[in-house]
Amino acid sequence: MINKEKKMHNKKTMELVKKVVIYVILSIISIIWLFPFVYIIMQSFSKEFNDSSFLPAGGFTFQNYVNLFTSTTYPFWRWFLNTLIIAIITCIFQTIIVLMTSYAFSRLRFKSRKALMKLMLIIGMFPGFLSMICIYFILDLIGLTGSIFGLILVYIAGSAMNYYIAKGFFDTIPKSLDEAAMIDGATKNTVFWKIILPLSKPIVVYTILMAFTAPWGDFMLASYITQGHSELFNVAVGLQGMLTLGNINQNFPTFCAGGVFTSIPIVILFFCLQRYYVEGVTGGAVKG
Repeated sequence: MINKEKKMHNKKTMELVKKVVIYVILSIISIIWLFPFVYIIMQSFSKEFNDSSFLPAGGFTFQNYVNLFTSTTYPFWRWFLNTLIIAIITCIFQTIIVLMTSYAFSRLRFKSRKALMKLMLIIGMFPGFLSMICIYFILDLIGLTGSIFGLILVYIAGSAMNYYIAKGFFDTIPKSLDEAAMIDGATKNTVFWKIILPLSKPIVVYTILMAFTAPWGDFMLASYITQGHSELFNVAVGLQGMLTLGNINQNFPTFCAGGVFTSIPIVILFFCLQRYYVEGVTGGAVKG
């Protein structure tokens, strides 16, 4: 009995030690991960740039945020509006395309279905910037270079390849619901819009978040398509350009203020929809 109690005590002690070590490691990782964000926030309130100081140099000021919307050198408000328009339009169309494609792969059985799914997964493994030159020439042929609508078209065009998470979620919904509805005279279109989607709020929210955040922070493709048209920049391209307009010591605090202001909508969106986001990811990972 004494030996068993010692073993149980040692086991509990070891489990406690493991938990403490894990929590310490996770805390250290969290601090390292949060450090750049805290640094940017602190510098956004700085009167002047000082790379050797973590705290705002020269004291706190809100002038950097005022400069964002009053400066005539860089139209931040225009960049922000461009980003918002691109993100909203892309979000609407991409969400619809992804969900409809996922439903088709989950519920319908047609020739070459599995081959098409595998092909889309393989193509999706290649980074998008490999096709940038080809995309630019195609947009140039139809007169959409230097246009935010050309950028929106590119974001929407490959939406169907993001089907796998939503399809996995739809696979967890019993097919008996579809069959019961079709016995009552419902079409597949009716089943999708009035039965499947109301039961799929987590994956719908997840798809919306992914479709909204991707163009919001895109830099490479946006800078390539809108190059030479500063009034069409999104915030990522515009803010990067601020650091090349003059002395970095003058522009960096305002640059940080722009980064903080740009992140606010995404942070609010994630906090409000966090519960559905987690459910959507875990639900979509159950079946493939």
